[in-house]
Amino acid sequence: MKRFFKILKWFGIVLLTLVVALSATIALRQNLKYEAPYPNIHASNDSIVIERGKHIIFSQAHCADCHSTQNADSLLALGKEPSLSGGRLFDVGIAKIYTPNLTSDKNFGLGRRSDAEIARVLRYGVHANGNAVIEFMEFHDMSDADLTAVVSYLRTQKPVANKIPKIEYSLVGNAIRAFLIKPHGPARPVQKYVKPDSTAAYGEYIVRSTSNCAGCHTQRDLAGELTGPLMAGGNDVEGLISPNLTPDSSSRIFGWTEEIFVNRFRRGKLNPKSVMPWNSFKNMSDLELKAIYRYLQTVPAGKMPEVKK
Repeated sequence: MKRFFKILKWFGIVLLTLVVALSATIALRQNLKYEAPYPNIHASNDSIVIERGKHIIFSQAHCADCHSTQNADSLLALGKEPSLSGGRLFDVGIAKIYTPNLTSDKNFGLGRRSDAEIARVLRYGVHANGNAVIEFMEFHDMSDADLTAVVSYLRTQKPVANKIPKIEYSLVGNAIRAFLIKPHGPARPVQKYVKPDSTAAYGEYIVRSTSNCAGCHTQRDLAGELTGPLMAGGNDVEGLISPNLTPDSSSRIFGWTEEIFVNRFRRGKLNPKSVMPWNSFKNMSDLELKAIYRYLQTVPAGKMPEVKK
């Protein structure tokens, strides 16, 4: 019996030592710094470039759905521009994340950030302080021209002094942040310019570079890495399961014509509980929506994987 208690004692000591060591390691890795190049991006005063940036932000990239607490759809319908002052809460289990203020405010927004710093966050997922960005915005492969347009438009946002709370990580979230959250860069060579047209190639660019469709419609792990069949759905997004958009017979859009697809987007949000940014996406042009439809027809057919709870 004494031998048993002695073994139990040493087991407890070893276990406690491991827990303390792991906790200390996690704590030390909470603010890791990463290096990433600064893209050669400079904001333009050209009205055409700024208008292109505005279009991307309020349609393809659906920035207002996360970075604005205003009724962006109503404001845009009135010809007004929503303020991207941030503050929307995303409680993703491992953390409570508040979207950043993207206005030109110098204290709480982007006013003190250089064009290159803003571009680096979008292309390489590295903040100005060197911390990795949680992989919510996957715009790494955006062309230089479109990235310039986005930065140019953001510079026109009027300053709003909206202080955003810091991210609140859970215990598990701290561990994931310490070991799994790392910056992501472009998955392919960045293009200088991508010509808007109705081809499947341009549709792929929208889906994978400016609209982040795979972020919801492809299963991911806790670190944000895509793990399921591309565009086959299966993510639990705020209580709703993202549908399969591949050409498989089980797909939500199986049998849809191009006209049906475009018309569905034109109707905007129908289900109030849906987290799909319908009211941003409906601002895309027919050309853009047709390109997306044509690209989705080329994605390998796949069944929706088992939903992860």
